[in-house]
Amino acid sequence: MLPFTILQASQPTGGGLLGMLFPFLILIVFYFFLIRPQVKRQKEQQKFVESLKEGMEVVTNSGIIGRITKIDGNIVRLMVDEKTFIRVVKQSVTGEYKP
Repeated sequence: MLPFTILQASQPTGGGLLGMLFPFLILIVFYFFLIRPQVKRQKEQQKFVESLKEGMEVVTNSGIIGRITKIDGNIVRLMVDEKTFIRVVKQSVTGEYKP
């Protein structure tokens, strides 16, 4: 019985270098697959919002389609039908509408 106890006591504990690197590898994977693409999309959206001009036909994140008639700071006025206008926040415009 004594040899088994000695063998159990002599086994190394811990994962060594691989055990310490594993959390860092997971963080790197999260960065490249989750964080980096999201930051890229945010930059593209910001660039699009800054390029908005009157007369563009756009769609909002709630699915409303309209033509920009006025841009006043952070507010965009959309004509959604004849003599029907709504005001939305500039950031809610998600893309240009192409039928």
